[in-house]
Formats: sequence, C-alpha cells, structure tokens
Amino acid sequence: MMGEPLQILLVEDNQDHAELILRGLVNHRVANKVHHVVDGEAALDYLNRRGQYGDETMYPMPHLILLDLRLPKIDGLQVLRELKEQENLRRVPVVVLSTSKAEQDVAKAYDYHANSYLVKPVNFIDFTKLMDDLGFYWLAWNIKPNL
Repeated sequence: MMGEPLQILLVEDNQDHAELILRGLVNHRVANKVHHVVDGEAALDYLNRRGQYGDETMYPMPHLILLDLRLPKIDGLQVLRELKEQENLRRVPVVVLSTSKAEQDVAKAYDYHANSYLVKPVNFIDFTKLMDDLGFYWLAWNIKPNL
C-alpha cells in the first residue's frame, strides 16, 4: 500500500455526524480520500460496483469502512452481514461507529464480523480525539492483508 492513497467509505446518514467525522479525518490528515454514502443500499451498491458506483477509478475499494448502524433503506447490521459474506469484501476492515451502546447491537455487530465497535462521543473534543486515534490505528499502525 506504499504510496497508494488511503480510501475510506463513510456510511452515515446523519449529516452533522458525517461532517464531524470528515473534519476529524481531514484535520488529522488521516485519509487521502473519504467517500460518503448516506444509506445502506448505497453502501452495498458502492462495494459491489452497482449503478452510479460502477467506475472503480472514481469509487475505489476502501481500505476501511466506517459504518453507522441506524441507516435508511438497509440497516447497518444487514450491510455488515452482506459484505462479510462476500469473499472479495470480507477482508475490508469495518468499524461500526454508532451512538448505540446497546449490548445486543454490539454483540450482533461482532457476530457479523465487525472489526471494531466504537460509540460516538457527544463531546466534540472527545469525538475529535476518537477520529484521530481511529485513523492512526486503522490506517497507519494496523497491518492489513492485500485486498
């Protein structure tokens, strides 16, 4: 991955949350490119190169997926389940980034092979710190297999 631009797929329907995530990643120079979709159906279309996401040069495979759970059209847990069932997608790390601390959400996310589950802090400073740490861990420090 040396020299290759880092790609993140952000799946987040709340525009305020998306803006905070994008600012946090950009401000800390964590990612070269963040692709943002607002629902589960668009996430699966992006990952499976369907519809408007057919051009892989414009919509490259992400090195990391940040996935909210409560999404319109297709729920985040269903997105997670479907992408981890596909051999060509299962190695892409998925970090669930949710406001939910509910044990059943956490358990279900790990049952469907989430790589991490993070609760979005309500405090802006804490949220910014989380984005900084998340970016460095998943995109700089973590060793990944070839996708």
